[in-house]
Amino acid sequence: MAPIIEVQNVSKRFGNVLAVDDCSISVEEGSVTGLIGPNGAGKTTLFNMVAGVFPPSRGRILLAGEDVTGLAAHELYHRGLLRTFQIAHEFSHLTALENLMVVPARQSGENLFAAWLVPHKVSAQESEVRRKAADVIHFLGLDRVRNEPAGNLSGGQKKLLELGRVMMVEPRVVLLDEIAAGVNRTLLQSVVASIERLNQERGLTFFVIEHDMDVIARLCDPVIVMAAGSVMMQGSMEEIRNSPQVIEAYFGGAPRQEAAT
Repeated sequence: MAPIIEVQNVSKRFGNVLAVDDCSISVEEGSVTGLIGPNGAGKTTLFNMVAGVFPPSRGRILLAGEDVTGLAAHELYHRGLLRTFQIAHEFSHLTALENLMVVPARQSGENLFAAWLVPHKVSAQESEVRRKAADVIHFLGLDRVRNEPAGNLSGGQKKLLELGRVMMVEPRVVLLDEIAAGVNRTLLQSVVASIERLNQERGLTFFVIEHDMDVIARLCDPVIVMAAGSVMMQGSMEEIRNSPQVIEAYFGGAPRQEAAT
């Protein structure tokens, strides 16, 4: 597999604070790559630079071999990179289905003249978008709440809706930010299972920042560990859990023994 994301010797300074220090990572196409580390490790800053929130102070970021250093999030969107958020960003007064229908860009109905001059084209495109949104709702197991205002959904249902918005535009790579935050354990299993299906059945690449080690262990291989603004280690979760260096910096105890299965 070839890298879909390459971070090359990237640093980020905020005033006198060096948040990320000469960091290099790669995310292979078709993988689910995890990013973990203790608080203050620089992982959120790195994630935000990849997502186009702000540019690095130095270094380069490549997307599918193209230099995208400093491009804004909306520019990266059109190149196939999307991001979900720790706190879901739904349109609370629109239904779950309508939240998905507004996602695709450049819909004919957004143009007032098109609505007047070619209403049949607008209607046909809207029907197609509605059909796709309904398919996504079904894929995610949200049929029961498809006509419910999104603001009324639970935290886990909102995270599923975030994944649904990703599916409406079929990106190349998705940055997932704290998917377990605010989600009960039962519904979290549905969120994780949906990510697995999207990766395995549709080939979507995911780059995941997460504090829940059980989620990371189930989803991610490889896992990248950051500490003090730099990459400490990359490997499988089993290798990371048994690394004295990582345990000292992150887990704060003796190596964990894997449970028998």
